[in-house]
Amino acid sequence: MIEAYLQSLLDAIAESPIVRASNVTLDKRTLRAGLIRGDLYFADGSRLHFRELVEVQAQVVRRMYSYHYQDADAALIFRYDDTPHHPGLSNFPNHKHVGNETHVIPATPPDLSAVLREIEAIHPLTS
Repeated sequence: MIEAYLQSLLDAIAESPIVRASNVTLDKRTLRAGLIRGDLYFADGSRLHFRELVEVQAQVVRRMYSYHYQDADAALIFRYDDTPHHPGLSNFPNHKHVGNETHVIPATPPDLSAVLREIEAIHPLTS
């Protein structure tokens, strides 16, 4: 069920040593599908906004995703998403914006835990 997947995201957030505060919501569409949105806040003022449209079948299927990480001044550090606006990339529609909106590279879709590990590697925010 969708609630079990939501709980797995909440557990990943709770286990992360870098998250200082969070706000996560579920817009349940059916027993097995919903839109999960969240904002995670870090000690240096940076923030991760994420959203996933998921359907839980035999496994979790993400129909849409975005993980937008920005610094305290709201400048983009990176964003993973699957918006189909870069058809020339090898992993279309999956891609990553790095540093600004115009620098885009192919990317494998991460999950929330992988994004949190990437943020921790960039900025060890454990203090």
